[in-house]
Amino acid sequence: MAGVAIVTGASRGIGAAVAKLLGANEYRVCVNYRAGRDAAEGVAADIVSAGGEALAVQADVADRDAVRRLFETVDERFGPVTALVNNAGIHGPRGRVDALELDALEEVLAVNVIGLVACSQEAVRRMSTRHGGTGGAIVNISSGAAHIGGAGDGVQYALSKGAVNSLTIGLSHEVAGEGIRVNGVSPGLTRTDMPAPAASNGARPLFPWAG
Repeated sequence: MAGVAIVTGASRGIGAAVAKLLGANEYRVCVNYRAGRDAAEGVAADIVSAGGEALAVQADVADRDAVRRLFETVDERFGPVTALVNNAGIHGPRGRVDALELDALEEVLAVNVIGLVACSQEAVRRMSTRHGGTGGAIVNISSGAAHIGGAGDGVQYALSKGAVNSLTIGLSHEVAGEGIRVNGVSPGLTRTDMPAPAASNGARPLFPWAG
């Protein structure tokens, strides 16, 4: 087998596609999910039916204890992780900064930033040669929103992805000499089932397929 992979937020969209691709390339895959149990188990079943190995594991990445249990479950089933795809993320409410409830901002940062850091910590502790590991790879799914700011739609999402970009750079420098590659991917508009922004000002929807 190629290795052991964890894909966070892998029950749908980009995460599901990544998990299936890793399975097709002979990784043992953990399909992580927060709430979409049936969808996550369906992704794992697709990997298995194609000849791969996979399991679905529930864990909210914003919960540090849940993150620890996620990695321990994979340790027991497949062995230490060698590839982590930090894909889990939420957008938060649509709208302007002056209307944003700070509780909503904290929720976005808890998932998109703190959760990503928590997962990366667990991965580094298993992959790094400094900790007795044999190396590995971490891929952080960011967004083009980090570069355009998300004005009027969700600055909190854009700023969380800007933090992801900074973490990717910093962590890559920390662990490059310890056998770990850290890269980021910043998709542009991608057709998934993440809710599309509402056109509150009468403009055309940002996503042409969004009703």
